[in-house]
Amino acid sequence: MKWATFISGVAAIGYFCEKTPYIREKIRKMREKIPKKTPDFEPPEGQVPLDSPFYVERPPIDSDCRKEISRENALIRIKAPRQMGKTSLMTRVLHHAETQGCRKVPVCFQQADSEIFADLNLFLLWFCETVTYELGLENRVETYWQSRSGKKVRASNYFREYLLTEIKEPLVLGLDEVDLIFQHENIANDFFALLRAWHERGKNEAAWKKLRMVIVHSQEVYIPLNISQSPFNVGFPVELPELTRAQANDLAKRHGMNLSPESLEYLMRLLGGHPYLLRVAFYDLGRRRISPKKLMKIAPTEQGPYADHLRRHLGNLRDNRNLEAAMKQVISSDRPVKIGEKETFKLRSMGLVKFQGDGNSVVPLCDLYRRYFGERFGN
Repeated sequence: MKWATFISGVAAIGYFCEKTPYIREKIRKMREKIPKKTPDFEPPEGQVPLDSPFYVERPPIDSDCRKEISRENALIRIKAPRQMGKTSLMTRVLHHAETQGCRKVPVCFQQADSEIFADLNLFLLWFCETVTYELGLENRVETYWQSRSGKKVRASNYFREYLLTEIKEPLVLGLDEVDLIFQHENIANDFFALLRAWHERGKNEAAWKKLRMVIVHSQEVYIPLNISQSPFNVGFPVELPELTRAQANDLAKRHGMNLSPESLEYLMRLLGGHPYLLRVAFYDLGRRRISPKKLMKIAPTEQGPYADHLRRHLGNLRDNRNLEAAMKQVISSDRPVKIGEKETFKLRSMGLVKFQGDGNSVVPLCDLYRRYFGERFGN
């Protein structure tokens, strides 16, 4: 009976505490003081690793890409401004293909020396050798290059007769930083025509059906390409959007943060849905390196966590008078403005502006850029 009485008394106290607002609030505050397990943070730079908890999918894009790359002769085109997550998505698409029994070869054109882009023959040699090395095969490029046939024919024969024959599985090429090729029209037209030809041959020829491609680029294709010889008007197009509020809030929680609706709204206004800018903020806020109030104050200054990022953009603008003038025009207006077509393409590829209004006018991507460049340009 004594134990029954004791247990009943404890239950009564618990019931009383739960029903008393004052005591319930005291308990809540005590629980908040209990140290929480801090997540393992990773620096917000470059692509997000495959095993990272900080990669946020943007439905239905990721699932659509996984489905598309499972098809024979697939060609996926991923386009978005810089630091929006293109390479991270490409890496996951290639990884999925590998789990489905494909061989993957990521090719980043940043790895090519500058002189490689000066000559089509050198460029195709480098390209074929790079894919061969990544597949772990013997390099037989010189054998195929002894032929008197044209440069593109040599590269095609090397792929069809050697690489695609030697491996038994489908081959998925991930072509990253394709924008670098746009700067060299002497190779761009021929190389992109070659990719388009391989894709077209894959519709009917068994060997080429094994080839699948993921092409990643930041900017619009403004170089003159024959519409029937361009890989940028075929295949499965993907344009990565900014993160939504819900996705940004999810990313904050992965950094151990519970943002109030007001704080989230302010961050989205300051940084937009730009994944990199948000990750930088959550990285510092989550590690308690800076308070939300201070971040809001110093973000567009040389003291803020975006100082290097902003200076790099400023340097690129000052190196191009037309771009600088166009950005000044955008910053100085409270409404969407129309600027030159080429300037629009380039500023969008840099991630500094976005379309708004009639679909042809632009505004700064976020308040961070408006405030920083507004001060630098004297607005």
